[in-house]
Amino acid sequence: MATKTAPNEEIQEVWKQYKADSENVDLRNRLIEQYMPLVRYNGDRIWQRLPDGVELDDLISAGIFGLMDAIDAFDTDRGVKFETYCVPRIRGAMLDELRSMDWVPRLVRSKASKLGEAKKKLEARYGRAPTEREISAHMEISVAEVEKMQADASAVNLVSLNKKWYETDSYKDVREIDILEDKKGEDPTRRVQKGDLMRLVTKGLNRNERLIIILYYYEELTMKEIGATLDLSESRVSQMHSSIVARLQEQLGRRRPEFGT
Repeated sequence: MATKTAPNEEIQEVWKQYKADSENVDLRNRLIEQYMPLVRYNGDRIWQRLPDGVELDDLISAGIFGLMDAIDAFDTDRGVKFETYCVPRIRGAMLDELRSMDWVPRLVRSKASKLGEAKKKLEARYGRAPTEREISAHMEISVAEVEKMQADASAVNLVSLNKKWYETDSYKDVREIDILEDKKGEDPTRRVQKGDLMRLVTKGLNRNERLIIILYYYEELTMKEIGATLDLSESRVSQMHSSIVARLQEQLGRRRPEFGT
């Protein structure tokens, strides 16, 4: 059954009452019910990218705790929409749950082990990596089953960050986390340049226009998500985005000499 959301004026009054009496469970439950669609939506998006074996209900349960934390910590006086504030906390709680749970089924681990043994034997036999057809013949299963096993096995190949590589003379051993390259790590200089560029690009835009650019290009939200955040339709957000981009292109074109191009 779909969750029925309250009108904006009504939910604002609930917020006001709850912040005045944060021990009121009924008020908190009304807020949870109001924003549950955000939990379900983000849980479904994460769940669709995961292999078999992860329960959507587990992600939603974790997301509810993230939502509750966001409700308790939200400052209604800062002028930020709660939808914008709570989504990172909801997603963070779900990702923390995935990290803490052993979500690879035992059967998948068993199949991954058998697949690894078959590959080693065939590599020794042929002196090269075996093809999927050779693996299927050796294991007496179809090529489609081999492909499925390889996809599932990718979920098993996780490396413990506490894995010890070698001991040192100091008190601290060298472990996987100490030598692992952070390919997603951001260069501090690049972060500063990115911030400068954002300020340059959004200069002269109103609040909604600035949020559309930031949420779309920096937070990578979809037009639909941005619409839900700003209380606008998806088509209206798309229309505003096109207008903003055209205006920015014209402005940057006029300022091209400043950039030495």
